[in-house]
Amino acid sequence: MTGVGGQGPYEPYRGQRPYPSGQQNGSPNPYQAYPVPPPQPLRQRPPRPMPPQQQPFSPPPQQQPFIPPSPPQAPQPQPQGGPGVGSVLWALTPLLTCGFGSPFTMLFAAVKRRSAWLGLASAAYAMAIALWIVIVDSYESSEDIPAGPGLLMFAGFLGSWAGATVHSFIIRRQVFGASGASANDQAVAYAQHRRALREQARELAERDPSMARELRIGRPDLPRQYDDGGLVDVNHVPARVIADLPGMTPALAEQVVKVRETVGSFVSAEDLSAAASLPPNLTPELAEYTIYLP
Repeated sequence: MTGVGGQGPYEPYRGQRPYPSGQQNGSPNPYQAYPVPPPQPLRQRPPRPMPPQQQPFSPPPQQQPFIPPSPPQAPQPQPQGGPGVGSVLWALTPLLTCGFGSPFTMLFAAVKRRSAWLGLASAAYAMAIALWIVIVDSYESSEDIPAGPGLLMFAGFLGSWAGATVHSFIIRRQVFGASGASANDQAVAYAQHRRALREQARELAERDPSMARELRIGRPDLPRQYDDGGLVDVNHVPARVIADLPGMTPALAEQVVKVRETVGSFVSAEDLSAAASLPPNLTPELAEYTIYLP
């Protein structure tokens, strides 16, 4: 192909599409269709991760609140060997035996209660029965008994029969009630229970002082629900509470408060005794009933 002006052959510029066949010398046909490459399938991009600030809100996992261990249960009172059917039969013995069992009824009560007065009552009922028997045997018939001996015989019979019955019902609860030993055992069990409460409260305070302050361990001057067994936090209670400790007096309590205002706080019963110049014999009692929270 010859170029314009007789120059060399025509060559399209590099990168320029040549005209279609038959249109090299003229203007390009705007209606000429060019081949179109087939459409390529669209590729789906994976979703972009959202920035941290645009992530959906999810509440943080809730932490379970700390629940302190429940204090040991107080010992339940033991069932008392109170009056029962046997005690009723015992009290009815004088009535059912027409008074002849009265001395034995009172003798049983005297031995069980270790009572000299009940022993004298047993002897009196025995004498009343003996008097009644002697008077009856002294006369052939009741019509021959004079008024004086007859009155004594009637009094002896009525006393050993009806009087002893009433007497037995009066002392029945004393004879068949709770013994002193069982009451003492319950008192010892309760004291041991209170000591266990104090030990548990001390362990909790050592492990978690903030929880101990929230539970108001050692603060009997404040309303609370936790039973610490009677502990007293010497570092925070007023003087009137310290004065209630065993061996303490109002004067010693005021002395402790003044020293506390100076030194700040105490760490043990020994530290308290040394700093406040307390009698040495008070240290064991203070160690038993006091606690020292920061």
